[in-house]
Amino acid sequence: MLTAKSPVSRILLIKFRGIGDVILSTVVLKNIKERYPQAEIDFLTEKPSAPLLRDIQFISSVLVFEGNRKTELFRKIMLIRKRKYDLVIDMYSNPKSAQLTFASGARFRAGFPYRGRKYAYNLFGPPERGIHHAGDLHLKFLEAIGIPIVARETVTAVPAPEKLWAEEFISTLGYQGAFAALVPGGGWASKRCDPEKFAEIGNGISKQYGVKNLVLWGKGDLDEAHKIVQLMGENAILAPESTFLQMGALSLRCKFAVANDSGPMHFISSLGVPVLALHGPTDPALQGPFGEKHETVRLDELECICCNLLECTRAHECFRDLPLERAMAKIESLIAKNRIAL
Repeated sequence: MLTAKSPVSRILLIKFRGIGDVILSTVVLKNIKERYPQAEIDFLTEKPSAPLLRDIQFISSVLVFEGNRKTELFRKIMLIRKRKYDLVIDMYSNPKSAQLTFASGARFRAGFPYRGRKYAYNLFGPPERGIHHAGDLHLKFLEAIGIPIVARETVTAVPAPEKLWAEEFISTLGYQGAFAALVPGGGWASKRCDPEKFAEIGNGISKQYGVKNLVLWGKGDLDEAHKIVQLMGENAILAPESTFLQMGALSLRCKFAVANDSGPMHFISSLGVPVLALHGPTDPALQGPFGEKHETVRLDELECICCNLLECTRAHECFRDLPLERAMAKIESLIAKNRIAL
């Protein structure tokens, strides 16, 4: 068990795979820094997530694990050993990250007690899977190894060049009113709300609050984004294609966002923008935006809801049949509890 007096001056955090998962893991940063204010914190992740971490004030260095070749594993082991970490926290705990942790030479090595990986650790997070929101699970991990919880928010940042890019785009519009963001991207086909429903919700927002909807999109989202704008007419503006960081910068100019369960949703919510997340095949209690300022909506009475299928085998009723009134009630709650001025 760690204490405030434990000799910890260099820390490595490990989190691989999905961008949303990596973003949710940043909930540990403020708590670790509060416990060990003089410690340097490095973060090992994979290439897609690395840009989102580089401007976070609590992180000294972002290390990137590139590919799955054994040579890369060996290189990273050598690098980690060279840096002489006192504490390694493996928040992913798969066979690869367990090997890295075990070989680190760190005095304190923390991970989840999953079968076949306990050998790598001498401090353990909770064993439960699939019963906690990912953000809460990371906090329970810290508590289990002796780090008190003083903050419960994720931490991300948008660099200055991306903010300038967003400002320049907004200035070209000649529109002085407020924006809401519509974010139709998503990793699974089944998680992507149909453009018709997005347009219906967007039109409802414009009618009730007198704002324009800025449709944010990235690679692979153009068809849905175009269709939403076509269906909404003057109520929507199509943003330019954007990276994650640029999308985050544009979202900061919006009063709130409506998004699918996706990496962009988790990023935008982590920036402090209030988000209404649209859920169908996934559980908002486990995958929703993290924090009290956000809302989720789902057609809970549908018999196949929360199917977790990558492709819908029916008619996508979880989104198509979602009542507009239910979504608008959640948006009203979002606006009221965040005291959003429109």
